[in-house]
Amino acid sequence: MLAVERGAAPNTIESYLRDLTHVREFVTGEGVDLVRAQPAHLNDYLDGLTAGGFSAATLSRRRSALRQFYKFLYAEGVRNDDPSAVIDAPKKTRNLPNTLSEKEVQKLLDAAAGREGPDGRRMHCLLEILYASGLRVSELVSLPFGAALGDARFLTVKGKGGRERMVPLGVAAQKSIEAYRPHRKRFLPKKGSGQAQADRFLFPSRGKSGHLTRHRFGQLLKELAVEAGLSPSALSPHTLRHAFASHLLSHGADLRSVQQMLGHADISTTQIYTHVLEERLKSLVERRHPLSAKEGL
Repeated sequence: MLAVERGAAPNTIESYLRDLTHVREFVTGEGVDLVRAQPAHLNDYLDGLTAGGFSAATLSRRRSALRQFYKFLYAEGVRNDDPSAVIDAPKKTRNLPNTLSEKEVQKLLDAAAGREGPDGRRMHCLLEILYASGLRVSELVSLPFGAALGDARFLTVKGKGGRERMVPLGVAAQKSIEAYRPHRKRFLPKKGSGQAQADRFLFPSRGKSGHLTRHRFGQLLKELAVEAGLSPSALSPHTLRHAFASHLLSHGADLRSVQQMLGHADISTTQIYTHVLEERLKSLVERRHPLSAKEGL
């Protein structure tokens, strides 16, 4: 249902599977099958997560998985009730995302640009595209080869739920693609061993997926962080996505435009960046209000 009716991404389906498997292990220990679990079992499970120190975000995600699972069972007639309808909802606190300053991003880009050979050109290209577009890492590593052909001022990206969006690319990102293109063949498998599949991607790989994996890119990014003098533990591909959004907003972009470029279905997801807008407004008042100098605003 998730795959066919909702068009959920493989990573989303895997997350549901992990969450429901964890719940199943708990209720099985209580002597109940997951399909026949009652509200008391589900509340006991969530209470156990709370006592175990799990975050509110994890609890909300697990609760959402349960809600979707039992709604499906009810709709299909497997159950005549929905036990998840009465489970307690944890209070979800939204923490500000980790991000990078503009100087820190520039250090990363300079470190990648200083690398020689195919690996260096690929890494620099990955970073330039990621920071220029704010793509999810799964969208970045699986970009089709055709996405960078023709008018490379824009990328056509297929995101969550199969939704397509147009993302503009700056001159630096366009140049990095052109510099990487002659080295792309270096990462293709040998003929007859998955080359046809890998040749579909802008960042091909000899692995099973045919393209560079999220995990491998994360490893390469942490290695680059060390070269750039940054903390690898505080850096991930998602950190650069946050930097993209934060820096755009701090330089005058509106929240709706950032929502569209990030591929958020609901603007409430993008509103996590409102702290940037608040700082910008405060700075604007301090610099532009006629009474600010007199009253020390």
